[in-house]
Amino acid sequence: MSVINYVTTNIFKQPSLFLGLVAFIGLLVQRKSIGDVIKGTFKTIIGVIILFKGVNIISTAVSPLSSAFSTLYKLPEANQFNPTGWLDFLGNYGTTIGIVIVSAFAINLVVARFTPIKNIFLTGHILFWMSYICVAVGVEAGLDGTALTIFATIFLALYIIIVPALLRPFVQKVTGTDSFTIGHSASVFCLIGAGVGKLVGNKEKSTEDMNIPKSFEFFRDTTIATSLIVFAVYIVVGLVIGNASSTEIFGGALGGINTIPGMQYDLFTFSLMAGLTFGAGLTVLLTGVRLMLGEIIPAFKGISDKIIPNAIPALDIPMVFSFAPNALLIGFVVSMITSILTIVLLASTGMLAYAVIPLVVACFFDVAPGAIFANATGGRRGAIIASIVSGILIVFFVAISIPAVFNTAAGFNQLFGGNDFSIWSSLGSLIGKIF
Repeated sequence: MSVINYVTTNIFKQPSLFLGLVAFIGLLVQRKSIGDVIKGTFKTIIGVIILFKGVNIISTAVSPLSSAFSTLYKLPEANQFNPTGWLDFLGNYGTTIGIVIVSAFAINLVVARFTPIKNIFLTGHILFWMSYICVAVGVEAGLDGTALTIFATIFLALYIIIVPALLRPFVQKVTGTDSFTIGHSASVFCLIGAGVGKLVGNKEKSTEDMNIPKSFEFFRDTTIATSLIVFAVYIVVGLVIGNASSTEIFGGALGGINTIPGMQYDLFTFSLMAGLTFGAGLTVLLTGVRLMLGEIIPAFKGISDKIIPNAIPALDIPMVFSFAPNALLIGFVVSMITSILTIVLLASTGMLAYAVIPLVVACFFDVAPGAIFANATGGRRGAIIASIVSGILIVFFVAISIPAVFNTAAGFNQLFGGNDFSIWSSLGSLIGKIF
């Protein structure tokens, strides 16, 4: 138990060290020089650290939206969950979550070694949080002890083995290579995007061939474009919730968005800083992706060739961003607009039983990549239509998943759901009760 706890706490809960360990083993198996082993291992770790710093910056830039939209809901007390309860659950079931991670990953390795399914799930933070979801739905179903551990392990193993395998041919279509697949919570939208694109689109007219007027070429820069979009979203939300609420929520000292402690900011200034901070986080994220990708794939070749022949890594979703940046931007813009309109419509008609907030991070990291897959199968029309469909579905996925984990991970799904986390919460709730 002490060994398992140590590995879980210090390796599996640290994605940078986890992937660094993979690079280290791969380079050793290839009998690289000490210098190459150290360089490859450290550059992989540093790349992942940079990637997550970018994610943290982006999350900080959009988190005030949660507070802003909570002012729009007036729900009965029975439908209000503890927004921080998911953190308490994490503390109470941390050991179980760790055992489930180690057990499911071991099953993944065995399956990759002895079956035709050759993908190995290496996205450490998704592995951790999906384990968290699997344990949560087990607890909600009334399981505990050994039964809970077995259920969550099997459920997690199915996810990390099957989902990347389903995505593999579509990743190959997007990237033109079969060197990796995707292991990320965006999988549902990547599959939806590929399907919708093929059904309604024309892949000959790619989003990347779009002719943008010279005066608007700055929109090709994803950093600038997303900064402007987040800026506009904050402005609109601030106007909707009113001056008093926007001053209270956006005007105070929020140090994570480069504000000066103690100063009050008007809606325009705060929105501008939030948008620019989002752009800065995206720049940092993509820098980390490029650094990590340049090391982890060559290092993984050692594991593939020597230990698990023909295995490929299932990696983080930003790995596909550079293959269709226009599609990524279109997916983000269209899904943000669609999802916000869906929330407003459902909330105004009283159809939302639980508080659902705009999922800016999910729209960017989950729905927008789906537009890249839609573009690969259906061009720009496929990307746009898939983003509209996914922008609507992401709201329903969150709304349906909250009651499935109401006493455990509802707050987590409210902030980070709408994707595979929500799908697995709802599906796991049904299966857990049967189990």
